[in-house]
Amino acid sequence: MNTNDKDSHAHTLPEANQEIPIFTKLYEFYKSLSVVIPSFPKTKRYSLGLKIDNITLEIIELLFYVPISANKTLTLQKMSVKLDLLKVLIRLSKDSQAMNNSNYLKLQVSLQEIGKMLGGWLRASKQKSP
Repeated sequence: MNTNDKDSHAHTLPEANQEIPIFTKLYEFYKSLSVVIPSFPKTKRYSLGLKIDNITLEIIELLFYVPISANKTLTLQKMSVKLDLLKVLIRLSKDSQAMNNSNYLKLQVSLQEIGKMLGGWLRASKQKSP
């Protein structure tokens, strides 16, 4: 395999995932989140803020595993659990005054859309599984 083959193969999966609407939504969510977390009080920025950041990145990472996963439904379920946890942590951020209501509402709307997309994908995946 020459280096050109490696390069073209290395970019196949990410390019394919970048065309998936849920990837676009997650990407936009993370960009919004990246603006909000630095405004967290210092006492919460490196605990709650970091946890929210890491879980979001884990969801994006799992998205890249779906096409190559032996059990797509299981991978999607893992994403769903992490998304539910993310919703709770975002709400906790608002309730603990680490985040204002405006940012909370913006992020929650995005998470609801992502959740609907993921739910549809999960239902479709379960129907395909024997």
